[in-house]
Order: sequence, then structure tokens, then C-alpha cells
Amino acid sequence: MNLPWLLLFLPLAVAVINQLALRRGPLAPCLSTASAIATLLISLRLLGQSSTFNIDWATIGDLHLQIGIKLDQLSTGMMTVVTGVGALVHIFSLSYMKDDAAKNRYFTGLSLFMFSMTGIVLSSNFIMTFIFWELVGLSSYLLIGHWYHKDSAADAAKKAFLCNRVGDFGFMIGILMLWGITGTLAFDEMKVPAEISAGVLSAAVLCIFCGAVGKSAQLPLHVWLPDAMEGPTPVSALIHAATMVAAGVYMLFRLQLSLGFEVFEGLQASAVIAWTGGITALVAALMAVQQDDIKRVLAYSTLSQLGYMVMAVGLVSGEAGMFHLFTHAWFKALLFLGSGAVIHACHHEQNIWKMGGLLKKMPLTGITFFLGFAALIAVPFTSGFFSKELILEAAHEKQPALFWIAATVAVLTPFYMTRLFIVAFLGKPRSENSDHAHEVGPLMLLPLILLSVLAVGAGYGFAHKLAPAVPEHAGEFHVNFLFWVSVTALVVGAGFALLLYTGKDKDPLSVPVLKNRFYIDGLYDNFIVRYFQDGLAAIVHFFDELIINGLLVGGISRSAVSVGNLFRKVQSGQLQGYAFAIGIGAALVVYFTVFF
Repeated sequence: MNLPWLLLFLPLAVAVINQLALRRGPLAPCLSTASAIATLLISLRLLGQSSTFNIDWATIGDLHLQIGIKLDQLSTGMMTVVTGVGALVHIFSLSYMKDDAAKNRYFTGLSLFMFSMTGIVLSSNFIMTFIFWELVGLSSYLLIGHWYHKDSAADAAKKAFLCNRVGDFGFMIGILMLWGITGTLAFDEMKVPAEISAGVLSAAVLCIFCGAVGKSAQLPLHVWLPDAMEGPTPVSALIHAATMVAAGVYMLFRLQLSLGFEVFEGLQASAVIAWTGGITALVAALMAVQQDDIKRVLAYSTLSQLGYMVMAVGLVSGEAGMFHLFTHAWFKALLFLGSGAVIHACHHEQNIWKMGGLLKKMPLTGITFFLGFAALIAVPFTSGFFSKELILEAAHEKQPALFWIAATVAVLTPFYMTRLFIVAFLGKPRSENSDHAHEVGPLMLLPLILLSVLAVGAGYGFAHKLAPAVPEHAGEFHVNFLFWVSVTALVVGAGFALLLYTGKDKDPLSVPVLKNRFYIDGLYDNFIVRYFQDGLAAIVHFFDELIINGLLVGGISRSAVSVGNLFRKVQSGQLQGYAFAIGIGAALVVYFTVFF
């Protein structure tokens, strides 16, 4: 019983110690890394266990609030992802952030994030989930804005925070609606009464889904994720590839398990969730085609793959979505950390057109990056191939239109990733930074090697023991219609990229609408921010100046000054004036006494 609580609170204890006692010196990074490795070992120890631990917190009428931990196949499997990626990111960061003046603050933020994410995974009820959900938002804000002296990083942190708050408002409403419907907030006790209409339940589920839209960066709240690449690259790997953005998918699947899959089968909300995921996957893949920043290409790839997962959950094939979440965590963390190694070796250069020839300069990094790239584009027998096949299978059986959207994404993914690999790793160096690039040190290489093994092998049999709720037939290989669709998509996408970009020094493809991300960011900045935010700010300013300062604060002060000035004139020091006032007063007294 003590191990689950230790798993939850150990990162918090380390964050507190780092903040209060270890702001300077080398101990904070080492302590945070040690705690991350310890939580991984505890997660492996708890793997496969099933139990629930609850502590009464408060009782308000019929509402019983508890602090509880739920262990089952889903939560313990998800913890291997969170702690596994977290531990490797910590190790990588020891070298990547060693020269950063604020590295202790950085590692404190990592520990706080690990605590928050662990809380989401282990929560036994929606109250705890929401609390830790907000803590994840706070810790991600701190990590994205680590280099807050850069305007772009500070703006990205604020953007992420605000976009997530929009989704969290709907999430909170959905939690309250579910409480009203089921009479409880505990996952194990949720039952939908027979008299509840499908429309009411759909509304509650869609409100819950708003939280996932924000956290998992689905359209239209996707705009924060690419900008969040302004944070340190290990943060991108931890938050935006494997854990935080996956929290929305995890939470939706947890809800399905609690209410029952049969409840979701006929809900209109399920169709909305599926189509949101499918459209996000397609739009994000199209955006990635024309990005030149190596981290932004990977960011839009993350958006697209998250769309796959959300679509699977909407198709009530959440096991397929969770399997893809599991495989995606390893190969995407590998790609982000690999890009971090490249950026570090190229003296913080992120434009792929100013790289080139890196495979010769950094062979081990290049090989590991290639393995992650192969898994992402679903090369047969890699982990990404097996998990993507299950999603395509679900879409083909339940919604053919979404299947062809997913197949189109399967063409675009190898296209933009092959483009990235050719331009950055092959050919000749295109800048002095890439020409002088060299292999990174062992602390960076070790996580890359371990992740490359998982990127290839996480789709096979052992995934049943590690992965959260993986279907029994995961990792099986069948030569059928779906196989040929996947292979055709892979060959077409990668082949076209090879023909188009081999030997090129600049992008031969120019599609402004894709390069400018369908102008969605401009729409937010020029209309929503300018007119809504600025308009609201003007109203608040008017109210503050006229009502608060003008009438309340200013009015009272001016009244006091006026009364004071009046009485000051009475106290003039002139005896004739005092005598005159006394005479007037005496006359008034006589008048009112006689005549009233």
C-alpha cells in the first residue's frame, strides 16, 4: 500500500527540496534524476496490480470527496510510459542543460510535472483528476517558459496556459454534469441510470472532451502545441510527445471504461470525437509538410498522431488508441531527443535547410533518429506499424470515410518525415554550424539508444505486459487489404519525398496556405485576440477607471476633501465671523422654537 503513495509523492518531495534548499549547486539535477529513476522502478514493481486506495477528504451533503489511487492494467501501464520517458528525459537533460544558469529551476519544474502527471494517471476519481489536471497545466507553463527572458518563450507559455484553460472550463462543467447523472465522481462507482437520455449524456461527454481538446491539442485548440517548442527540447519530448498531450486520450479512455463501452456505442458524442480526431490528424499532417523548423515538424506530427488516437477513442476502439499512445511515446520521445542532440551539435540551429550531412557527422544520433523515423512512418515490423494498423482496422470497420482520411494521413506522414531526414541528415552541410557538428556525449546517447530499441520493439508481445490496455492481438502480422493500403501509403509518400528533395538546397515545394498553417494562428491573433481580448480589456479598463477609481475610490476621496474644505472655511480665525455664525444659529433656534 505504501508503494503507490510513494510513487505519487516522491517527485513532489524532490521538487519542494530543490526549491527550498537546493536552488544552487549540482545536487538538484542529480536528486530529480534519481527520483525519476526510482519512480520508474516502482512503476515496474506495481505493473499488473489491481487495487484501489481511498482516504476520506471531505463530505458535503451527498458529495463524498476522497483522495484515492486506482491501480489497474490501464493506470499501471500508463505509469510505465510516464516514468519511463520521464527518467530518460532526466538523464538526457543532465548533459543538455548542464550549462544553463537556471538548470536547478528547470529540474524542479520537471519533478513538479512528474508529480502532476502521476496524479492524473493514478487518480481514482474526477476530483483528483481535475486537481492534477490543473497542476499539469501549471508545471507545463513553467517548463515551456523556462527561458522567459525570450519574448517568444514567454508568449508560448501564456498561449499554452490560456488554451488549456478554455478547454478546462468545459471539462469542469462536464465533471459536474456527470456527478449529477451518476451521483458519484469515483470511476469505479459510475453507473448511468436508464432514464437518462442520450442527448444529456452526450452533452456531458462532449464537455469532458473539451478538456481533452485543450490538453491533447485538437482542433481548434491546437495552436499552443507548436509554439510550445520554444521550451528546452527535453521538455518537448516529455510534455508534448509522450505525457501531457496523451493525458486527454488517457482520460477519455478511462471515462469509457467507467461508464461502459456499450454506453458510448450509440452516442452522438462519439461521432463528434472521432471526426475531431480525424480532421485534426489530416490538417496537422498537411501543416507539417511545409515546416522548416525541425521541432515544429515533429510538433505537427504529434498533433496528427494524437488525432489518430482521439479518432480511435471516438470509434469506441480505445484499446487501439491506447496501443498507439504506448508506441508513439517511445518513438516520438526518441525523435524529439534526437532533434535536441542535433540542435545542440549545430549550436542551437533549428532550420533543417541550414543543416545537411549530419548522418556522417553524428552517425549514432542519425541511426537512432532513423529508427524513430521508421516507426513513425509505420515501416512494417516496427512498433508504429502495428499500432497504426489497429486504428486503420477500426476505422475501416466502423467509419469508411474516416478510414480514407486516416489513409491519406498515412501518405503524408512518410512524405514530411522523409523530407526532414533527407534535408537534415543526408547531402552536404549547408552551414558552418552543420559542417562543424559532432557526435553528442554518452549521457545524451544512452537515452537515444534505449528509446530506439523501444521504438522498434514496443509493438511486439512484451507490450501486453507493459502497455496500457493493449488488445490481445496487438503485434500480429497479417497480409491483407489493410496491409497493402499501409505499404502503398508508405511507398507513395516516402518515394515522392525522395524524388522531390534529394540533392536540393532549398524547398522546391511552396504552398503558402500550408506554410502559414491555414492562417489559423493569424485568425486567432488578428480577430479573437485583437477584438475579443482587447475589447474585453477595454471594457474592464473603462469599468476600473469610471466605476472603481472614478466613483468609488475617487468619488469618496473627493467627497471627503470637499467636506474638509467646507469645514476648513468655517475655522477661519476671524472673531466677527464666529459671532455672525452664532447669531444666525441663535436666530434659527428661536424661529423653530416659536413657530414649530
